[in-house]
Amino acid sequence: MTRLEVDLGDRSYPIYIGEDLLGRQGLLESHIPGHSVLVVSNDTVAPLYLDKTVAMLAGKRVETCILPDGEQYKNLDTLNTIYDALLQKKLDRNTTIIALGGGVVGDMAGFAAASYQRGVHLVQIPTTLLSQVDSSVGGKTGVNHPLGKNMIGAFYQPRAVIADTGTLNTLPERELSAGIAEVIKYGLIRDPGFFDWLQRNMDALLRRDSAALSHAIEVSCRNKAEVVSADERESGQRALLNLGHTFGHAIEAGLGYGKWLHGEAVAAGMCIAARMSRQLGWIGQQDVDRIVALIAQAQLPVHARRTRGRAFHRADVGRQESTRRRIAPGAAEGHRRGGDHRRVHAGPARRRDPRQLPGLSRKSHVRTRALCQHRRELQRARIPGRQPDLPQRIPA
Repeated sequence: MTRLEVDLGDRSYPIYIGEDLLGRQGLLESHIPGHSVLVVSNDTVAPLYLDKTVAMLAGKRVETCILPDGEQYKNLDTLNTIYDALLQKKLDRNTTIIALGGGVVGDMAGFAAASYQRGVHLVQIPTTLLSQVDSSVGGKTGVNHPLGKNMIGAFYQPRAVIADTGTLNTLPERELSAGIAEVIKYGLIRDPGFFDWLQRNMDALLRRDSAALSHAIEVSCRNKAEVVSADERESGQRALLNLGHTFGHAIEAGLGYGKWLHGEAVAAGMCIAARMSRQLGWIGQQDVDRIVALIAQAQLPVHARRTRGRAFHRADVGRQESTRRRIAPGAAEGHRRGGDHRRVHAGPARRRDPRQLPGLSRKSHVRTRALCQHRRELQRARIPGRQPDLPQRIPA
């Protein structure tokens, strides 16, 4: 087991990384100060890991709250389900909320902990790669709004993060790739050596090699812990962690929450940011090619395009000799459940406004042009081994 520390003074907390941590007696209980616990999970993760989690809490009063699974449920209506459980069970201010699941569960349970009776204890037990390397660490919590992703929320740090790498064995391939997108981000923003390591070891990550996954999670968490320790409230360098997210959030909002996984949208967003950085003269084409190649190798989208029928492009590297297939959003969900992909014929291409960014619908383009004013992300889209001189303003 590896232990890292998020250094926030008297609010510092540990990150535990290792296999079979859910079976380690005393680990979870040591971070629960009160007698009452509410475990928040979803209907996918709960059948797999809820019993093991409850078994670690012998002697505690344990209640549960099971949410529907999916980004489309990350909203105020679903959040009220958690509040209902807290109130109906008459849980007090000394209660600990345990978030058992991926990023959606962690964000909503965290926001409930931040706001219920003005704040109760929180422990994160992330069960997806994306949540283990990113969303469970740093204290960002919240829900989506129809007009914007994660626009309602709070900074609220947990008492501990317990990342059991064994939970990744039950993760669908698509979810695994989505998590790798956030792993790649750390190599781009501050760890060139890690980016090189990812180029050499991507196939091992996709095979779920335990040593490779543990190393990737540890390096990612260490990088995020260092950034959060230096800038908890995102007043400076923490904005680096948003690489790809400005465009990615626009893609998610434009297509509808849940059509793409968050990591898929971030992957396409990083490619868009890289291409724009090249157009602005900040990086070279070789840098762009290197980024896009690694993201494609991780079986992630490298473009975001909307066509008739709300179909989308997704890189399908390793299955069809690196070709792209046009897949209906519903079919992608079917694939995660073991169903078949169905092809969607896009019809004739529409004429595009010459000012429109490559790979985005007009609706998403309008959002993205506004979001591009958030120049911190674009200025910091740094490529390993290269730190370009950036202009003082974005050209009109």
